Amino acid sequence: MKIGLGLYRESLTPDNFRFARQAGATHIVAHLTNYFRGRDPSLSAGGEEAGWGDCSTDELWNHQDFGGLVKTVRDSGLEIAAIENFSPRFWSDVLLGGPDRSKQIEGLKRLVRDAGRAGIPCIGYNFSIAGVWGWSRGPFSRGEAMSVGLDLAAIDADLPLPDGVVWNMRYRAGRPNAEPVTVSSDELWQRLEIFLREIVPVAEEAGVMLAAHPDDPPTEALRGAARLVNRPEKYDRLMDIIDSPANGLELCLGSLQEMPGTDDIYGHVRRFARRRRIGYIHFRNVRGKVPNYHETFVDDGDIDMAEIVRILRDENYDGVMIPDHTPEMSCDAPWHAGKAFALGYMRALVQNAAALGPARATQSTDIRRQAS
Repeated sequence: MKIGLGLYRESLTPDNFRFARQAGATHIVAHLTNYFRGRDPSLSAGGEEAGWGDCSTDELWNHQDFGGLVKTVRDSGLEIAAIENFSPRFWSDVLLGGPDRSKQIEGLKRLVRDAGRAGIPCIGYNFSIAGVWGWSRGPFSRGEAMSVGLDLAAIDADLPLPDGVVWNMRYRAGRPNAEPVTVSSDELWQRLEIFLREIVPVAEEAGVMLAAHPDDPPTEALRGAARLVNRPEKYDRLMDIIDSPANGLELCLGSLQEMPGTDDIYGHVRRFARRRRIGYIHFRNVRGKVPNYHETFVDDGDIDMAEIVRILRDENYDGVMIPDHTPEMSCDAPWHAGKAFALGYMRALVQNAAALGPARATQSTDIRRQAS
């Protein structure tokens, strides 16, 4: 198992690369979409109109972009584990089933080929219309540390998406009097299948794994759109669309634990690890489940993270784990302190994996039903 750090675009700096190495990380998961352009991205859910920001001028990433990033990271003594998330502008009509879907799919094929040529081994994605939305921010974690949580009763989960917004970002200007977006579960799965059948063969040839993130939050629907991977067995459904090593999972432990259908996260993690389809892991802990939960320090939630490492050890997982979201600590560098705490805890577990004793969850949970 390897330890990594996820960095947003404006945080891909020499200082943060040094911080990652000092904390024991060897890999970087890079976000090239500039969600919060010029704003503090810490634990933010974004606003109602613009969400995480405006990506309407984003240009498709190419081999030069990827190659420059790989070189910069390697020159800093680290390796790139993955690129996380496409810019919504690149695939808005793939998600929405719009008229430019075929054109955008061809663009994504070029992007994946360029990523593979540059040495990017994995691209994480979240096939979602509403994206990450509905959080609130507050002192929810140990010692009143600032964190985020979901209280579904406190928000309007049916609030329509503003026109021109998908995946919580504005990809084009809004049109007056446009009809709100509505998407059923069947429609969303059909769109995903089109995407996977077009892109996975290209990714396999390019040596790139596509790694699907589960829904965050994993509700049944949000803002008029069904959610896709909001139950653990739906990950199986996604992988079974195309049985390929390039069709994998961005395994977010926090999102998995938040799902109402997750009574045994350990069996699910074992099953996914056994399939050898985990691109990388978001090593994150939570308390509660949909419709009410909050994110915690890595050692203070409902998941026994040592048990997760035992299972990954037993299944010979040798990929990358990153902290994902972390509560902010009360000091002059709240983000860095929160990440340092998580990275130190993770590094200690991984370094002592052989001494953690036998895993309690020895059997793989057998859930293979096709959930709708």
